[in-house]
Amino acid sequence: MDRGGGSLFWIFKHQLVVRSPILRFEEAEGGRTNIVISPRLIEVMPQPKRAHQGWRYLEDADAPRDLGSGEEAGEVLPGHIAADLARLGLV
Repeated sequence: MDRGGGSLFWIFKHQLVVRSPILRFEEAEGGRTNIVISPRLIEVMPQPKRAHQGWRYLEDADAPRDLGSGEEAGEVLPGHIAADLARLGLV
């Protein structure tokens, strides 16, 4: 089918926190499609996101940046402050 590309972002407590790279799409039974994702989770800078069902697409400019090697969201600011600022859309 398709070779994939992009990422599936995971929301936890109303925050985008990690992403899984999409490896490919496969045809499945009943006209469905399987999304094959990497087992590797890539931490991203927390970004507020309301809970929802179904797909939402993020343009590159709207996707949170990956955290660097050894970097944690709470390193720049304490974790609880970073989370509060992210909920307010300030970081």
